[in-house]
Amino acid sequence: MDRKEEIRDFLISRRAKVSPEQAGIPSYGELRRVPGLRREEVAQLAGVSTDYYTRLERGSIRGVSDSVLGAVASALQLDEAEREHLMDLARTANTPSVRTPRRPTQQRVRPGVLRLLDGMTGVAAMVQNGRGDVLATNLLGRALYAEVLTSAVSVGPDVPNRLPNQARYLFLDPGAADLYPDWKAVAATTVAMLRLASGRNPHDRALNELVGELTTGSGFFAELWAGHDVRIHTTGTKRFHHPVAGDLSLQFETLDLPGDEGQTLFTFTAEPGSASENALAFLASWAASPPETTTTGDPAGGSSRPARFRARPESRNPGKTEPTHD
Repeated sequence: MDRKEEIRDFLISRRAKVSPEQAGIPSYGELRRVPGLRREEVAQLAGVSTDYYTRLERGSIRGVSDSVLGAVASALQLDEAEREHLMDLARTANTPSVRTPRRPTQQRVRPGVLRLLDGMTGVAAMVQNGRGDVLATNLLGRALYAEVLTSAVSVGPDVPNRLPNQARYLFLDPGAADLYPDWKAVAATTVAMLRLASGRNPHDRALNELVGELTTGSGFFAELWAGHDVRIHTTGTKRFHHPVAGDLSLQFETLDLPGDEGQTLFTFTAEPGSASENALAFLASWAASPPETTTTGDPAGGSSRPARFRARPESRNPGKTEPTHD
């Protein structure tokens, strides 16, 4: 990804979101040719010259101090994720470019973390990287995300050892809109997280290939990616329409694993006494029951899993069909 283009498009997109009224600039009813603030207005708010800010917005950010970037972030009213993204873009712009991005080795989850996952009962848990690859799950996590882990699109029979990927499932598997009642919101959050990851690791070949694949295969992904939105995903509520357990509304928490850069632990729990708690308990019982047939290797990096978690080939379409949503 071209750093100058990334910086330019990000700053322009943020400037367009701030109205003169929000910035405390009187407009006096004048007609404006651009949405949001003008460059000279951002420069004034940031305490720099218009020429200097114009150079920044053209991507010439190398050598710019953190204090200036902070002033620009305040002028553009950036939130925490947007500030972090701007700093990441500046940091990578100041780092010598890598001519040939190398494919990173497959990430492995430490045995201690795997034991932690297996020790979580009544909690659906998984470890995921910044690209949305599912690295490991516990038993309940495998049951909750069985549709993702076994999707012919997510895993891909034609790509040996490819990890299940949340973003690939969301945008390329038509069944995603059935699993997630809030599919559009989940999709937007996923793209915002990928955009944040790309700012941190612009030479991640696997991430760049994933973005290229999704941009080509999904018009909605391309539209969201062009918006340059970023988001830090730490806690919240996620709804599922599960083929076994029915409707669930689960609270999620995330924890970055400090000893394993780029790996994040996700946990999902239900409100005590709720219908979702009953549904999650039923799913746990179903997942723990004896498998109906033989077992097969777990694509998420865990131990064996029941064959009933396999994809149903007749229900999967690995083509470019967009999930539909009313």
